[in-house]
Amino acid sequence: MKPVIKKFETPLETAEKLAEVICSIAAKKSAANNNTYIAVSGGNTPKILFNVLAEEYKEKICWEKIHFFWVDERCVPPEDKESNFGMTKKFLFDNVDIPEENIHRIKGENIPEKEADRYSAVLEKYLKFESGLPRFDLIILGIGTDGHTASIFPDQLELFNSKNFCAVTVHPESGQKRVTITGNVINNGARVVFMITGENKANIAAEIIKKKNGYEKYPSAHVNPLKGIYEWYLDSNAAKLL
Repeated sequence: MKPVIKKFETPLETAEKLAEVICSIAAKKSAANNNTYIAVSGGNTPKILFNVLAEEYKEKICWEKIHFFWVDERCVPPEDKESNFGMTKKFLFDNVDIPEENIHRIKGENIPEKEADRYSAVLEKYLKFESGLPRFDLIILGIGTDGHTASIFPDQLELFNSKNFCAVTVHPESGQKRVTITGNVINNGARVVFMITGENKANIAAEIIKKKNGYEKYPSAHVNPLKGIYEWYLDSNAAKLL
């Protein structure tokens, strides 16, 4: 599926537009007395989004009806500065009235292989299934300068065909272990959005979107939600070569 490309001037505007999407999805689900199930990513770009949600949507979203999950997590304790959960807690959860039971973190302090199995069971418990796979209402992805997304790195492309819902991966440079949802779960999302900011992502964004220069080597190029909405939200610097 060809993604819908949405370009904005600044990282803040990019975050604001995606926050509007989250609010809209949550409102429609809540009106039907349904929960909204969202998988979020770590990194610097989502911090802006979480700030916008906390500051502008604290009273506009029914937080009791939203359940948060993670696309991936570093195998570190939640208080570690590298924890994706820790970052989300600091910038979002500590600033809105969301029930603790609605937060489903990957426990980075656990034995990685056991945690991948445990988190797979969490997905099975909470998410509806479609085509034999758990289905998120919204998955927010980032992209690394090496083309990785979630914690699926270029030497682990087989995880886009894995029958497992979660897997343990190893960062190719640091050797750090991570737990990630796999490609089939990503591609089963009802709405999958890349949120990309910064000039250092411009080359790789252009290669993947334009399908140039051996783009298939990048894990991000294998995101292809066949039964869902597929979008890229980019600021002007990340979109400068498009």
